[in-house]
Amino acid sequence: MTKLFHNRNFAPARHLTRDEFITPFDRMFDDIVRSMFPSISKDLGGDFFVQGAYPKVNVLNGESGITIEAAIPGMKKSDVQVEITDGVLTIFGASNQDKEFDGSYVRREIKKSSFKRSFRLGDNLDQELITGSYDKGILTLTIPKIVPESEEVKTKTIQIS
Repeated sequence: MTKLFHNRNFAPARHLTRDEFITPFDRMFDDIVRSMFPSISKDLGGDFFVQGAYPKVNVLNGESGITIEAAIPGMKKSDVQVEITDGVLTIFGASNQDKEFDGSYVRREIKKSSFKRSFRLGDNLDQELITGSYDKGILTLTIPKIVPESEEVKTKTIQIS
């Protein structure tokens, strides 16, 4: 039997973290959406999705505003915070899995961790009138769009001499 990899040194495979694996796909998806739907960039701002992939969200673009629905199952309203700093809206919290038990995990898919997800709010979104609600593990944030004041059409007559 011949050696297929004669005299080659191979480094062992490195395990990727979740963010190292998912972030490039998120970025690629965002680029595709921006190119296919340029009006979304106009309505949400060029860099709306700033940071994070959890919690998973639905972002709805309506005529009068943007709605963000974030799935945060198993948490109480008091475990979740929403803040705006320098035009960036951030949802953050910590998992509430502090229960100790006598035994070991057979399978652990729900991890104990904190999360942080950020969105850059464009100038066309009213940061002062954001409302939020939390029901059955879904955080809903409503961000009204700023409607430009309609300018009255002015007509000026030019005298011709």
